[in-house]
Amino acid sequence: MLEELLKRKAKVEKEAEKAKEGRNEWNAKASELAAQRDEFNARMKNLVKEAQAFKEVRDEYNQKVSQYKAKRDELNEEAGKIYVKVDRLRKRKSAGGGSLHELRREIDLLEFKQQTEVLSIDKERQLVERISTLQEEFLKKKAQLEQDKELKALLGEAQTLRDKASKYHEKVTKYADLAQEQHDKMIATFNEVDAVRAEADEMHKEFVKAQETADEHHHRFIKLQKEVRDFNKLIAGLKRMSREAKESEERAKAKEKAENIYDRLKKGGKIDTEDLLLLQRSGLL
Repeated sequence: MLEELLKRKAKVEKEAEKAKEGRNEWNAKASELAAQRDEFNARMKNLVKEAQAFKEVRDEYNQKVSQYKAKRDELNEEAGKIYVKVDRLRKRKSAGGGSLHELRREIDLLEFKQQTEVLSIDKERQLVERISTLQEEFLKKKAQLEQDKELKALLGEAQTLRDKASKYHEKVTKYADLAQEQHDKMIATFNEVDAVRAEADEMHKEFVKAQETADEHHHRFIKLQKEVRDFNKLIAGLKRMSREAKESEERAKAKEKAENIYDRLKKGGKIDTEDLLLLQRSGLL
């Protein structure tokens, strides 16, 4: 019985040690995954800051675009009013040439389309040719009208406003390009943020799995440790019972021997010192 319990205890102790090793191994793996996850989260945090910085610069450039665009449009509107005035005077004076205002507006619309739309090579060529034709017509009509001093003065004033508007338009284009550059960087960085976040989330999932596995091994280790303690109690109890039985047997033998010595003594037999001590220990003397 005792030998069987010792074998079973040794087996459970071996399983407990294996569970302990598994727990420690998975805890180490969980710590490693947590460290990697934290690295990804830190990187993601830095990327978000970087993207926000791109966004702030973009917004500053867009604000400049809005400011310069408003000034450009204001000047173009003033120039347009002068062209309308020129057309009225032209009609009243029966001067030659067509409406400069309409020509200027059409040229502006086509130039805006060329700058903002993605066109095929053929359509781009056709648009450029159309703008060139209209510009030639505009200059020709303008030259005709400038033969009149009053009209020439008004056209000069309109051209001055157009030149100022052109400078603001250059700034609009410049800062719009810069804003787009910052916007593209911001989008690319936020895309990288999404990719890093996905990596961090995956690492966290793996971390949770590793931690759960470590917990399973730990709970098994605790359970097996309890079984080992139970075996120790049983084995200690059996050993105590075996020891008590042996002691009881030895006492019975000693008592029987003492009684034999006592009978021999009563019959007048001789006993030695050892026999005397045995009689004293047994309580017969």
